[in-house]
Amino acid sequence: MSTTTRTTTAPAAGPAAGTERVTLGKALNLGMRRALEDDPTVLLMGEDIGQLGGVFRVTDGLQKDFGPDRVVDTPLAESGIVGTAIGLALRGYRPVCEIQFDGFVFPAFDQITTMLAKMHYRSQGRLALPVVIRIPYGGGIGAVEHHSESPEVLFAHTAGLRVVSPATPADAFTMIQEAIASPDPVIFLEPKARYWDKAEVDLGRTTGDGLDRARVVRRGTDVTLVAHGPSVTTALRAADAAAQTGRSVEVVDLRTISPLDTATVAESVRRTGRCVVVHEAPTLYGTGGEVAARISEECFYHLEAPVLRVGGFHTPYPVSRLEHDYLPSVERVLEAVERSFAH
Repeated sequence: MSTTTRTTTAPAAGPAAGTERVTLGKALNLGMRRALEDDPTVLLMGEDIGQLGGVFRVTDGLQKDFGPDRVVDTPLAESGIVGTAIGLALRGYRPVCEIQFDGFVFPAFDQITTMLAKMHYRSQGRLALPVVIRIPYGGGIGAVEHHSESPEVLFAHTAGLRVVSPATPADAFTMIQEAIASPDPVIFLEPKARYWDKAEVDLGRTTGDGLDRARVVRRGTDVTLVAHGPSVTTALRAADAAAQTGRSVEVVDLRTISPLDTATVAESVRRTGRCVVVHEAPTLYGTGGEVAARISEECFYHLEAPVLRVGGFHTPYPVSRLEHDYLPSVERVLEAVERSFAH
């Protein structure tokens, strides 16, 4: 493909600016539509993302409006998808790759961690790879083996990658546009259990809080709950339940896992004196460990109790009938909150 000879199909008119109540999945669709309209170098690629619209229908209608040269159905070969995206990025394109399910990303792990993540550094800044890799992740949908994983820490450990995860439709809409516009490769983790959650989205926005900022989504005074992606909803429900017992819980949505916005979390913990980190990935070596270490360093003299973590267990993801025992529940989060007051 050549950036000088490629032709594109004229797209249909995009959504009119204004506020609309949409699902998280639809917000992603509208954000990608906006990016396709605004930049002819943006293209989408993945398995069954064209006529089918993807397994979760996140790309529904985009191939019809932008054509098969901009919304490309690929073979079932994740390493080939990412490897091709790297070549396209080197030729001036902005590829957005869809990995059908989280467990399918591992065949492309070499391309992501040894090529995509490192080429900017190895070229001393001369080469940029603006590639977005969209990965539906997490549990809660009763899926079979290899269809419910939380691999975020594997990518966050690799220097050169941005790793982000929206928890709301509004963030999904702006963050996917910001990810596509970023000069850095972005691992864009989409909480699949939240695809159908609805909320108001300002369709006139092209940017939000950026790809490096956490956000306080509920104010409180007694303890800080830190979460990202699918666990934000769990944390908010736990905060509601804690309020019934007189506990005032503050909830921080990390939004970005790498780089980690320590400042926003630390500011909250300095006010509350306690911190509990929640995520679906196994607790052992998880994101919560990094948050706990940084908060212990930054807020040592403000902490009334150790930073506690609530996560999945150190086992392979279980069969669907057991996933609700594996995933952090409101009850497990509340137990950790109460444990923080026992110190």
